[in-house]
Amino acid sequence: MKNIIVIAIILVLFASCKKSSFLDDKSNNALTEQTVFTDSVRTMAFLTRIYEDEGFAFVKTRWENGGQEQATDDSEFNLLNTARRPLILYTSSYNADSFPFFDFWQVPWDNIRRTNLLISKLPTTPLKPATQKRVAAEARFLRAWFYYNLLINFGGIPIINDKVYTADEEINVPRSTFEESVSYLVKELDNAAAELPVEFRDNDHGRVTKGAAMAVKSRLLLYAASPLFNGNAFPNPTSAQRSALAGYPTYSVARWQAAADAALAVINSGTYSLNLENNVSPGFGFYNVFLKRVNTEYIFFYNRIPNRDWEQFYLPVSRGNGSRNGTPTQTLVDAFPMKSGKAITDPTSGYNPQNPYTDRDPRFYYSIIYNGAPYFSRSTNTKIPVFTYVGAPTDGFTQSTAAAGPSGYFSRKMLDENLSADGPGTTVRGWGIIRYAEILLNYAEAINETGQTALAYPALRLIRERAGISSSNDFGMKPNMSQEEMRQFVRNERHIELMYESTRWDDARRWKIATTVFNGFNKLMRPTKVDVSAQYPTGYRYEIINSLFLHTFNERNYLLPIPASEIRRAPAMLQNPGW
Repeated sequence: MKNIIVIAIILVLFASCKKSSFLDDKSNNALTEQTVFTDSVRTMAFLTRIYEDEGFAFVKTRWENGGQEQATDDSEFNLLNTARRPLILYTSSYNADSFPFFDFWQVPWDNIRRTNLLISKLPTTPLKPATQKRVAAEARFLRAWFYYNLLINFGGIPIINDKVYTADEEINVPRSTFEESVSYLVKELDNAAAELPVEFRDNDHGRVTKGAAMAVKSRLLLYAASPLFNGNAFPNPTSAQRSALAGYPTYSVARWQAAADAALAVINSGTYSLNLENNVSPGFGFYNVFLKRVNTEYIFFYNRIPNRDWEQFYLPVSRGNGSRNGTPTQTLVDAFPMKSGKAITDPTSGYNPQNPYTDRDPRFYYSIIYNGAPYFSRSTNTKIPVFTYVGAPTDGFTQSTAAAGPSGYFSRKMLDENLSADGPGTTVRGWGIIRYAEILLNYAEAINETGQTALAYPALRLIRERAGISSSNDFGMKPNMSQEEMRQFVRNERHIELMYESTRWDDARRWKIATTVFNGFNKLMRPTKVDVSAQYPTGYRYEIINSLFLHTFNERNYLLPIPASEIRRAPAMLQNPGW
């Protein structure tokens, strides 16, 4: 969203909305409310303040520049201090009393209170009635979005509705069941969708739309239908009541159908389409969608001023970034198929483990910086190779318990290939929280789980065609896949298409595979320079090795613990199973 408020107003609102506990006094004094809600500009600024947190879970500088992906099998973390939060999440060394991820809990509650206050004051503001109606719909959407973030991490939530608590009121609200929480959010999103416009233009571009409400509903119902919540089986829940907080006690395939219908509604709206620019080069549309603030694919996104956000987070030292954040694992690299669409494990794919970066899915080249990959260098003002082999200057592979080192790869997804991390130059981009590709994947996954596997193919063909995969042999998709084969295919496609878009942590949990994929050692690539030979045609020996640090994910980690301090303040909120 373009700047619509002055810095002075932002500072006033920050001061009046300072972060505090969900159970602390959230009230603004009468003077502050009078100042804000009797002025139309300041009222809109208050709404803008809520928008500022909509992408909080997507921020890569979260948790000491760690990023959420460093807690998954997608990335080898670079923070070796055991007190750093990415490593704490990676090793599951936390509990309800020592819970260092308070933003999971606090940011949503701060903004839920802000939306309730805004909704309560809107009728008294000088905004025109039509604007009041639209702003109320925006606020209801944003409130549902923050509730959704609580739901997928903690299970059933305390639903405050429109209540704005004052300093002298006791706040001891019980948690609603998971089912009640989902039903409430579906209703809220439907109501918001009915009032929101299909699109905004000009200065208002970036506000939430009808499609955004429909897309969040699609994701919500997909997660609710997934194994973690749909007939959950947490070990030894202390009571049936706690079990109902953690999900639906019994499984129903109808939930998958509801998820498929929600995704199909977005598809059939005709408002969105994949960003197609493959006439430039195979997969270019996939690359370029992340560099355009306005495009046909972003449904719900966080607008940004011109920036070098991702370049400063992901690029290697030789390209101006000294922190080496978010280095992709070999597990993630191996998930990318060949350009034929065949998995590298297929003996007919042509994959050579000693020439591993030839003829891969075009998305691979727009997602991963590998040994020898060309990338823009500010020092030469051209693209030159990035070398990650052992002993290579600057970016070479190292492995030590005393210092962070790369995994043999760096990420280049969402990056502008013509920028270095240390500038000059910026890109006009937003952060895509939900894009159309995810909706297609949502539909394919959900409809397959209903047993209608054949209906999943068309959506997947669109994804793979835009990826630049060869169209021969149906984009590498096996005909007449079984439900289980399609399930694994969709999960892998989701893994690579949505890489580093803050979905892997949630996907692995909702599929209940985290105890498998988040346990053990990450796989890294150690390239070593050797003489060219028939065995080593590229002049490098590629060796897959284990990381030095054990990744641990326990059964109880599928849901986060409600911070113990919050339970003590409001004992009506029961704790999650296992905590």
